[in-house]
Amino acid sequence: MPRGYARYVLGVMVGINFLNYLDRYILPAVASRIQAEFHLSDSEVGLLGSAFLLVYAVGTIPFGIWADRGVRKTVVGVGVTIWSLATLFTGLARNYLQLFAARAVLGIGEASYYPAGTALLGDYVKKEGRGRAMSIWAAGTAVGIAVGFAGGGIIASRLGWRVAFYLTAIPGLIFALLAFGIREPRRGAAEERGPTTRTAGEVTAGAVMNLLRIPTLRATIAAETALFFVLGGAAFWLPTYLSRQYGLGTGAAGTLAGGVLVLGLLAGSLVGGSVADRLTRRRAAASNLPVGIAGFVAGAVLVALALLMPNLILFVPMFLLGSGALYLYNGPYTAIKQNVALPTIRATAVTISLLIEHLLGDSYAPFAIGRLSDAVHSLRLALLILLPPLLLLAAFFASLGLRHEDRDGRAMEARWAAATEAP
Repeated sequence: MPRGYARYVLGVMVGINFLNYLDRYILPAVASRIQAEFHLSDSEVGLLGSAFLLVYAVGTIPFGIWADRGVRKTVVGVGVTIWSLATLFTGLARNYLQLFAARAVLGIGEASYYPAGTALLGDYVKKEGRGRAMSIWAAGTAVGIAVGFAGGGIIASRLGWRVAFYLTAIPGLIFALLAFGIREPRRGAAEERGPTTRTAGEVTAGAVMNLLRIPTLRATIAAETALFFVLGGAAFWLPTYLSRQYGLGTGAAGTLAGGVLVLGLLAGSLVGGSVADRLTRRRAAASNLPVGIAGFVAGAVLVALALLMPNLILFVPMFLLGSGALYLYNGPYTAIKQNVALPTIRATAVTISLLIEHLLGDSYAPFAIGRLSDAVHSLRLALLILLPPLLLLAAFFASLGLRHEDRDGRAMEARWAAATEAP
């Protein structure tokens, strides 16, 4: 297909990713308003975030299998439709149970797009450009978080928190239609050698076990599991932390949290993807894992220092540098899953990764941080106890795959090239 069309597909996926994180991060921006209206504890507020993440993790299983066995653009379109409607019903909730249910359904919808979308893009973009493409994809994440935090906070302070959810449903349905209209690429179309196919075979338990036997994939999953606790928990509680620690209102806290996260995520993701692709073109033995490791270690130090800062003027630049360091991993680690898995089971590779990473990583992070905050009577202390050590653990896990990364990528390429038809 023409390169221009590949860019169009990437643009649609970036837009969907923007809406994904916009819908997800409106809740943290307006959490203090919801907490006051429904008289909730920190634990109960955190459980709303955990409800989404837990269902999101489990939901990746059927959607990921469907993506590898069916038409990936359809999987994405269905998911975007579901989560847009769930966002609408979040605003309509009249009690805690309804609110909890709406956030859980949001997880079902959002579980669809990532395995199917990354696998689809993997067949549009060659290996040498995947890190950068996935980093551009991640730009949608950054802007979505920013608009969710800032827009949600501003709208909530002026029009009420429910309106913030109502206004995001229509764009989601529009992008669902765009997803349904994408041309489905043949699996393996971006590989230098080997067959191409429109459909894949049945995803078996043996195929899943073979994926988990890939050392690089195991190391990536372990590192992202520890990292996701940090990212999910910190992003959820950041607006509340700014309000409590520095006395900011809902609108100001949401705007500042969104601004800091979007700048850090954009800078970190784009730099990380570019550096990893440059290393890949030079055929470095390990191209992607080292980028994330450097970010995890630097992020552990910078986040700890930020949380110790006595005023907002010192907190903001320190936390901005820390978030930028953490997101260096984004494009490179997404590319790893495409590089070491056969084109016919790439969505499954992403599915297994997300299931483990969210179940054991961020699915319970908002609740766990809220519970610890209630116990020690300090959100700052709870964040200091949990976040920096987990980032160092992520760096350690990623380092276990360094000597395997290049070998695992070459093994996939050789197996695909040797096949006369799709395995």
